[in-house]
Amino acid sequence: MGEAPASVTQAVALPRVAARLRQGAPLRVVAFGSSSTEGSGASAPDRTYPSRLAQDLSAWVRERGAAGEAVEVLNRGRGGDDAEAMARRLERDVLAERPDLVIWQTGSNDPITGVPPERFAALTRQGILAMRAAGIDVMVMDQQWCPRLEGVRDAAAYREALRGVAAELGVPVIRRAALMRGWAAAGVLTPAQMIGPDGFHMTDAGYARLAEAVAAQVLRNAGLGAAVAVARQD
Repeated sequence: MGEAPASVTQAVALPRVAARLRQGAPLRVVAFGSSSTEGSGASAPDRTYPSRLAQDLSAWVRERGAAGEAVEVLNRGRGGDDAEAMARRLERDVLAERPDLVIWQTGSNDPITGVPPERFAALTRQGILAMRAAGIDVMVMDQQWCPRLEGVRDAAAYREALRGVAAELGVPVIRRAALMRGWAAAGVLTPAQMIGPDGFHMTDAGYARLAEAVAAQVLRNAGLGAAVAVARQD
């Protein structure tokens, strides 16, 4: 399993995840977000990043002699959602599921729908605090690196707002845009291999690489070291 470069990760502990995995207890993850989480652009449901993430984390668990089924990743992405829409379904789609970990992908649609950056930051802060109050570990994921967002005025402000709230609350950030630029610079994937023809949504290859990076960061942030290699049947 590939690891995200240290320069684009944050070593912040995920205590509940760490305890569950160290004990060999089942781990429930909610992948919360918009179309990048739902899987727009993927060729099949099992090619979305949440599905790939379940495979990768399960492989790590199996390497340690436990059942791979001990890891469950619930896909709670909905295409087109901005921070306002996600706030309205936080209770139903996240808190009611009683997860151990939430990975919240957000900030891609807000510059398009016109949610002000200050409102975006406030809703993000409220959501994180609600999850934390329920005893849930939280990670956030920023925007994809893609042509459509590059052309939207002030799109970067939402990425910076997300990182600011995360730093304030001590929440790990999956720096997706930086990861994607790094993959392109290293020749791992070209931009066209990561983002589909619509210039916005990730491809199967992009989601697979993202899931690897997310799984590696989850394990590092839980203090469980490097991830194992995963051989997929693609």
